[in-house]
Amino acid sequence: MSIGRSVVIIAVLTAMPQPADAYLKFGVRVGGRSVALKWAQMPVRYFVSANSAVPGVAVGDFEAAVARAFASWQAVPTSSIAYQYGGRTGAQPGEDDGSSTLGFASHPELDRVLASTSFLIDRTNGTLIESDIFFNSTFPWSVSQGGETGKFDLESIALHEIGHFSGLGHSALGETELRAEGGRRVLSSEAVMFPIAFAAGSIAGRTLKADDIAGVSDLYPDGDFDRRGSLSGRVLKNGTPLFGAHVIAFDLATRELIAGFTLNQQGEFSIGGLSPGPKVVRVEPLDDADPDSFFDASQNVDVNFRVLLFDRLVVVPRGGDSGRVDLNVVAK
Repeated sequence: MSIGRSVVIIAVLTAMPQPADAYLKFGVRVGGRSVALKWAQMPVRYFVSANSAVPGVAVGDFEAAVARAFASWQAVPTSSIAYQYGGRTGAQPGEDDGSSTLGFASHPELDRVLASTSFLIDRTNGTLIESDIFFNSTFPWSVSQGGETGKFDLESIALHEIGHFSGLGHSALGETELRAEGGRRVLSSEAVMFPIAFAAGSIAGRTLKADDIAGVSDLYPDGDFDRRGSLSGRVLKNGTPLFGAHVIAFDLATRELIAGFTLNQQGEFSIGGLSPGPKVVRVEPLDDADPDSFFDASQNVDVNFRVLLFDRLVVVPRGGDSGRVDLNVVAK
């Protein structure tokens, strides 16, 4: 399978916040079309570098923390994703060896990057061959059950990176504030796949949220996922379609938030994995982050519009779609 292979470095998690994308799947061009990047065979085997130890975190601690994170993703009842630990290896993350390896690596030059996931893919069909994760040993790390002041929680960061490992992009379901010293601080997040880490010492990122669950279930559907529904439509400003608008569906009964983007020049969006019933719909611009972190720099993302709370509830049917909903926003 050497023909068409390509190493793709795609995802990083930052300590000094940068933005991301919401409920997006990674993709690759195959035969002129875009296909979702995903694993074809289950379970997905992974290995831990035998050199994965930093002050306060032994190799055994590292193994246990990432095992808990893998188990969280595997436990999603509407997803068929499964993982298998293959043991320790002398390899390092990032080596093109066909084995998926996790471990620490020193990258002091990446002073805002806590961790990064890389992929080796078969470009003939878009399937994953290998996915490696390195955790930047330049930062202080903890595996303590309750977290440790001044240290980043390994399990939380691993949970995020394993989302990438599985084929998920970032989620924009989070709130931040500007910091006096620069960058942004996370105030809240409704997705593990939010690209900005909680502050050192926090263990708030150890639990998958509705947006994460919908994303991995969409990639690897199982159980009753096919009985869930979707909400679709268009976002328009003065009759002109908007690309890159962030659309959020909120369930009044379950309090779940699941989001998506308008992803074409017609301003169309579709949010899947929704429980049946009425949804509150909100549209917002990507105006508190760099749109280039969500989309290719060549794509024109319009952020000059006001937040819209749609004036009626949209009903999602079981196993079906809401039907097209036009969301009309106005300029700021």
